Amino acid sequence: MQNNLSYQAPSADGLLEQFHSSRKYSVDLIANLSAEDCQAQSMEDVSPTKWHLAHVTWFYEVMVLRAFEKNFSFWNPEFAVLFNSYYNGVGDKHPRSKRGLLTRPSLQQVLEWRKNIEDRVQSLLKENSSEELLWLIQLGINHEQQHQELLLTDIHHLFSNNSLWPIYTPQNNEHSSLEKPFKWIEGISGLVQTGYKGNGFHFDNEGPQHSALNQIHSIGNRLVNNFQWLQFIEDDGYDNFLWWLDAGWAWLKAEKISAPLYWNKDNEGQMLRFSLNGNNPLDLQAPVSNISYFEADAFTRWANQNLAGFAGARLPTEFEWEAFAQFHFEADNDLFGKVWQWTSSNYTPYPGYKPWGGIAGEYNGKFMVNQMVLKGSSAYTPKGHSRITYRNFFPTHARWQMTGLRLAKDGI
Repeated sequence: MQNNLSYQAPSADGLLEQFHSSRKYSVDLIANLSAEDCQAQSMEDVSPTKWHLAHVTWFYEVMVLRAFEKNFSFWNPEFAVLFNSYYNGVGDKHPRSKRGLLTRPSLQQVLEWRKNIEDRVQSLLKENSSEELLWLIQLGINHEQQHQELLLTDIHHLFSNNSLWPIYTPQNNEHSSLEKPFKWIEGISGLVQTGYKGNGFHFDNEGPQHSALNQIHSIGNRLVNNFQWLQFIEDDGYDNFLWWLDAGWAWLKAEKISAPLYWNKDNEGQMLRFSLNGNNPLDLQAPVSNISYFEADAFTRWANQNLAGFAGARLPTEFEWEAFAQFHFEADNDLFGKVWQWTSSNYTPYPGYKPWGGIAGEYNGKFMVNQMVLKGSSAYTPKGHSRITYRNFFPTHARWQMTGLRLAKDGI
């Protein structure tokens, strides 16, 4: 199934520790949520918290236990349909737009199911330490980490639709202020090696490693911040079609977009931003977040002509970003853990790409159209989940994720 002859499986004991830690973290994330919070769905792209908790459990039951457990039986066969996401190879799915209508099973029943599956995976791992099983469990861990981030972004969106402005946590979980002044740094040009090479776990879309040609370019030493974005707004950036792609302009008008998602004003006109910490004054030094590709692209066109020192501004390619990160990872403290960074690269397969075999082959490859690549990670990404070669991807209009941008330009 893995199609990765160089994969080096971790020890069963080490993997079991990661498994338990990951499963515990998912439940820890709902400590401050009510059953009602875990039930609701605020738009089709968002899934209820209860559904996330159930789907990652479905993954272990269907992908792991069904294939390896002796005398396997479903906890509840109907869950195989209710909590399938997009895996056509395993059967029917409950409509995505109606996940919020699944009042049954209850949250408590989902948690009981989670415990049952955890115990069975633990027992299986003590009996079987084949490389294929270890790889599948590691895939399950990384899959659950992706849903841990989605759980937070989806709760963020859900709470933003509540006029009470609920606080998920009083602690600032973004830690995102940027104090260093902006400057251009010469990028890595010429033929560069991009993509994953090694024997550790990685997603199929990260490989194979191959050569890419970077023209001479520069990259910004830090992310675009809210102060710069506020300048864009105050200069009528959202009202001037000159900065926008035609599809972006149509989207902006249809959706009545005038600022990044979660920006709002109080009665005195002060700009606020709603986060998991509540509705607070906008931090001007924090990186702008929750912007679409359309917005990121429009900002670069505006900055190119209107911000001193930003002439030539554009979005970097994923290959420019990755080469920059390889050389500046230690020195740059905002490559990871603040916002996902839009690139100008279409999400397409690398030369020589082969999807995983079996059911897992549906994981990434079938989405390689009409999406853009993002690099890095966000404040909501579990620690240790992302890496320099990681390829996140979303359609051009998506902005409920923690998405921002870093600038690039041609030349030095």
